[in-house]
Amino acid sequence: MTATALDKETALIVVDLQKGIVGLPMAHPTNAVVAHAARLAAAFRAQALPVVLVTVHGGAPGRTEQSRNFADRPSDWDQLVPELAAQPGDYRIGKRTWGAFTATGLEGLLRVRGITQVVIAGIATSIGVESTARQAHELGFHVTLALDAMTDMSREAHDNSVQRIFPRLGETATTEEVIALLAQRAR
Repeated sequence: MTATALDKETALIVVDLQKGIVGLPMAHPTNAVVAHAARLAAAFRAQALPVVLVTVHGGAPGRTEQSRNFADRPSDWDQLVPELAAQPGDYRIGKRTWGAFTATGLEGLLRVRGITQVVIAGIATSIGVESTARQAHELGFHVTLALDAMTDMSREAHDNSVQRIFPRLGETATTEEVIALLAQRAR
């Protein structure tokens, strides 16, 4: 399926493309994922559309069966990868849960700007990306997912999100397709 349109007021949300996560073993090469996300960010900036760069700084406080120790991470673990070329006009969101909307102010930031649609990219497909897409959909935003600008630690988890979950939350596209829709929108 290909995305059909981008609203006049669309924002890009890039989830967890930070040094500590991009460096983990993934199902797809992270250099390609980062390069696609960087192209999307540049295209959105060129159209004066918001770019939201999300990083995770910890975890939700509830008990889980899998251990997660954020205290032993390197000091630059949560720093954005330089390839994103973060700009002063970009929005930075720090989160402590999987989804970028929980307790971050992201919804308010988008509503004030009149945003009606979000394009989402990042890592991990089945965790931060999917959770953010679910929240955006539940909040009434149109959702487009840039499939070549995301990956997961597990190919099966990635494929499950792409094939079963994303079609129920929005539309999917490649980076090239999103950039083409941005160009059409500008005419």
